[in-house]
Amino acid sequence: MNDDTVPQALYLVVFLVLMASSLAARRLPMKDSAKMALAWVGIFALVLSIVVFKDEWKELGSRMASAVTGSAPAGQVSGGELRIPMREDGHFWVRGSVNGVAVDFLIDSGASITTVEQSVAEAARLETGLRVNQVETANGTVTMKHSEAGSLEIGPIERADIPVLIAPQEGLNVLGMNFLSSLRGWRSDGRTLVLIP
Repeated sequence: MNDDTVPQALYLVVFLVLMASSLAARRLPMKDSAKMALAWVGIFALVLSIVVFKDEWKELGSRMASAVTGSAPAGQVSGGELRIPMREDGHFWVRGSVNGVAVDFLIDSGASITTVEQSVAEAARLETGLRVNQVETANGTVTMKHSEAGSLEIGPIERADIPVLIAPQEGLNVLGMNFLSSLRGWRSDGRTLVLIP
């Protein structure tokens, strides 16, 4: 046994002794004692699975909430990292905010600049000047107005005065490389995208 397994074995022995002594003290018939022992094992297994798989339970709860509400999950903070699960469409979506206005972003490392749709820009009071960008999208070249968000938040990660483009069509909220490159790092971990602030 190594140093890690000794405490685990000790906890198991203590659990078994407590369970056996409680059953012996009640002096129940063998059949009832066996049922009660199985119930204790089930309770112990349930508590153990909740403790051991707490991050997975949180992710499942987040995915269920996003499925019910139709919004992107906010992601989970684990060890200082923001973990974003892949959606059924094969993309990474995350709930964020621009100047306090909630936005569901598609995370796209192929996009140079973070982009928001016109309705989000209006709600977030993004000011535009004469500057525009020609952007190549899957639907062709689109002219977008240039602006700057006072605040862009994704989970616990906040960036101030970050450039954004304003898309003339709805449904185009993209978290681009200008946000991703402001992080210490980011990586794909299977079906999870990990952002390191």
